[in-house]
Amino acid sequence: MLESRRLPLWAGRTTALLGIVLVAFSLRQAVAALSPIVGDVQADIPLSGIDIGLLGTLPPILFAISGLLAPRAARLTGLDGGMLLALVLITAGHLVRASAPGFGVLLAGSVVSFAGTGIGNVLLPSLVRRYFPDRVALLTAVYACIVGVSTAVPAALAAPAAERFGWRVSLGLWSATSIVALIPWLVLLVRTRRQPDPGTVAGASPAASAISRVWRSRTAVSIAILFSASVVCTYAGFAWLPQILIDRAGSTPTAAGLLLALTGLVSVPMALVAPLLVARLRSVGWLIAAGVASFAVGYLGLLLAPTTLTAVWVVFVGCGSILFPVCLVLINTRTRTHGGTVALSGFAQGVAYALGALGPLLVGVLHDVSGGWTVPLLLLLGVALVALVPAVTLARPTHVEDELLR
Repeated sequence: MLESRRLPLWAGRTTALLGIVLVAFSLRQAVAALSPIVGDVQADIPLSGIDIGLLGTLPPILFAISGLLAPRAARLTGLDGGMLLALVLITAGHLVRASAPGFGVLLAGSVVSFAGTGIGNVLLPSLVRRYFPDRVALLTAVYACIVGVSTAVPAALAAPAAERFGWRVSLGLWSATSIVALIPWLVLLVRTRRQPDPGTVAGASPAASAISRVWRSRTAVSIAILFSASVVCTYAGFAWLPQILIDRAGSTPTAAGLLLALTGLVSVPMALVAPLLVARLRSVGWLIAAGVASFAVGYLGLLLAPTTLTAVWVVFVGCGSILFPVCLVLINTRTRTHGGTVALSGFAQGVAYALGALGPLLVGVLHDVSGGWTVPLLLLLGVALVALVPAVTLARPTHVEDELLR
């Protein structure tokens, strides 16, 4: 159970705090650094539309696979060692992509970097719990916001850097941040190398043994469903919202891009507020319902009155992103052990990102088959409403380990 005694953030935990902040800042750079400079890359490496689509589909696929592999990595190397491995992979991926002579190497570097990102995604909630059990909500809010910044910064700087120094430098320079992020985790690993974490070692306790069957927990399945609904709606928005706005609302490509950016801007305060609300509300079900309602209002607005109050509907869609940080906090608050947190994080994120990879594809197929956006928007509305089902289960303060040991 999380400790109730609150300590200053810097009380013997400065290195861990620095490590968490730097990891959060490194986690989305590989995803956001390539797409703004694809045109520059094509000048040296021929890329077909299929090649570009494959690169765009890789992140959720690798995040899903890493969700399954990260708990094993944590058992073999410990939490600190697992995060160190993630950062090494991210760094190597940046450098391989920057030196790629052709599409095959560019693809391989992306796979390596996204795999490291996926492992980091899974382990970060458990590391927050390990080092800051008294500040889970606060630290989750902080790193969720920094992850958002880590998406925006490369997207903004990649093209200017490529124009000034070339696309290889633009891709490779992000390895500097992941190398810096390695330092605090190396320090922590040296400190704890002879102190294995019983929460992440298989067989250390009945709970550790039972947690391998995390999918049998109703709470774990509920969090996975909620996480999946959030990721599907988010990735579908990244892929298709600008085109939906152009076709249904008559927006220009520039205006549609700015409206998509608005959804990201709205998500920053959501990431700050949601973890703190989870820690204070008696029932998280109401917060989940609010996120679902935001998605629903946004999609219904785009369906029924797309040219009226278009920006308002987009803001509502952005507010639905509150479900993502809610899931991150629930991964910590609905487990009792570090091993439970890692297992739940891997399970929920593995399922969610696997479905997240299919979401944009399914939206595109439905658009082609139906010839419009009504059916795809109804699909997204249905996906959002599905999240009301786990809201009922998660309204009760149950823990995964307790359910597995019954």
